[in-house]
Amino acid sequence: MSLVVTSASKPRHKALARFALGLLVYTVPVILWGAFVRASLSGDGCGDHWPLCDGELVPLDPTSKKAVEFTHRVTSGFAWIFALVGYLWARRLDPKGSSIRRTSGWVLVFMTTEALVGAAIVVLRMVASNPEVARAGWMAAHLVNTFVLLGALTLFVREAWCGDAPRLRSLRREPLLGLILVALLLAGMSGAIAALGDTLFPAETLAEALAQDLSPSAHLFIRLRIWHPILALGAAGLILYLCANLWAGEPLPSRTRRIAVGLAGLTILQVGAGFLNVALLAPVWMQLLHLFLADVIWVGLIWLWCERVTESALPADGARI
Repeated sequence: MSLVVTSASKPRHKALARFALGLLVYTVPVILWGAFVRASLSGDGCGDHWPLCDGELVPLDPTSKKAVEFTHRVTSGFAWIFALVGYLWARRLDPKGSSIRRTSGWVLVFMTTEALVGAAIVVLRMVASNPEVARAGWMAAHLVNTFVLLGALTLFVREAWCGDAPRLRSLRREPLLGLILVALLLAGMSGAIAALGDTLFPAETLAEALAQDLSPSAHLFIRLRIWHPILALGAAGLILYLCANLWAGEPLPSRTRRIAVGLAGLTILQVGAGFLNVALLAPVWMQLLHLFLADVIWVGLIWLWCERVTESALPADGARI
């Protein structure tokens, strides 16, 4: 499923669009490395120091945990710098009040809040083996900010290339799509908590994991784990219903049909990955793959939203207004 529109559409700001797409592609592995920090219990590698790492600007003799945590900080720092560059670039291209300024500005805002949430998690020591219930809230907030950041980056790419990134209020014309985005946020939040439970309270066998889920004395992270497959299957069902409706409804541009097919295929693959993750007792590599697929599906839905809004602005002969 390609995110870049066909060459028949003239790019609005070609160089900036490529930069925005590069930032989106770069941000995804940064997000995955952050998940690896949590899954490898390396979140306390730099202690409760931020932005310094255990009191050092650059650790000279890092342990493995410190190296993992410091690498995430460095790559996240570059992501923020790139977001700032994109914002300043957009300001030079278009006048005050333009859409591209708005989308690039939101990217910078959510890249900043992503860093601040991560900093708070470190300073408050909501990392490594800490089982405090409050940590679930921080994990959920981090996940929501991550998804919103990916959405803003996708809109930035769209605006730079096509100049038609939609406003949030346009979702009123696509209520099912809006419901799916909310459902995915809820599924993602529950998934973050479930992954935390898998990391802090690993089971030796599938039977033991199921017994943990049903035990009234189990930690809250474990007792909440059952909600993730329920919410995830509900979100997957909505996505497949949307894709089927698009195919069975009015004639669609070929690009929209390809996006719908890609989303349906990725959703089915993600459901299979979820069941495999449970069966394998959530190994780290499987958690990262599961998160990667969730990120791609989210980006694909944001791009589909852009396509649907653009289609609704087309006159009967199919030419752009």
